[in-house]
Amino acid sequence: MSAGTYTPRPGAAPLPRMIAAQAVLETKMLLRNGEQLLLTVVIPTLLLVLFSSVDIVDTGAGKAVDFLTPGILALAVMSTAFTGQAIATGFERRYGVLKRLGASPLPRWALMTAKTLSVLVTEVLQVVLLTVIAFALGWSPHGNPFAVLLLLVLGTAAFSGLGLLMAGTLKAEATLAAANLVFLLLLVGGGVIVPLDKFPEAAQSVLGLLPISALSDGLRDVLRDGAAMPWGDLGILAVWAVVGLGAAGRFFRWE
Repeated sequence: MSAGTYTPRPGAAPLPRMIAAQAVLETKMLLRNGEQLLLTVVIPTLLLVLFSSVDIVDTGAGKAVDFLTPGILALAVMSTAFTGQAIATGFERRYGVLKRLGASPLPRWALMTAKTLSVLVTEVLQVVLLTVIAFALGWSPHGNPFAVLLLLVLGTAAFSGLGLLMAGTLKAEATLAAANLVFLLLLVGGGVIVPLDKFPEAAQSVLGLLPISALSDGLRDVLRDGAAMPWGDLGILAVWAVVGLGAAGRFFRWE
């Protein structure tokens, strides 16, 4: 045994290891939160099973599950990347958690990266669960898997930016109320369950520009209609991602 075997080596761990450790912690905290699980897993699952099994909403020609599954996948992304992340981050900011983490060796941008990785891990679990249930209900997907992946990634970026913007500018209680209200409004008016063509023509053009509508319609074009690459919907999501993340980076307050 050499003399330096047990010599202390003070200092921060390598940056990738710090990000990975924080991402694991964020994921564990998310999965242990019952309210978050209700929002991110239980509600999308119940909506998929209910509206696929009971003829409540006219989803047009074809099986209801083929229309509903892409919209529910989009809803799952929104519930995790926007609603869940906004509420959790808002209360972390209120209780001073972000301020203390911001003073740790982990850079602030790395903390946000860890939160994003946690969101992506949760979304993978959501997509796997919802896909298995949809197949059990008779879902018949088509299209390009790369287009689906690109839509989900851009949708996650768009909703994450908006969620962090809300959490970093509003009080925690206001974030809780606003995030849940937006979730309900977009669930109804974002083409998730009710087709956009059921709304008045004047409203369709506005609703079609929402990130949830672009994600729902893009996934539906690929998975139901077999479209190669829904460039229009991808463009809308890209604009929302740039605007949301840019505004979050500019106006986010850590305390």
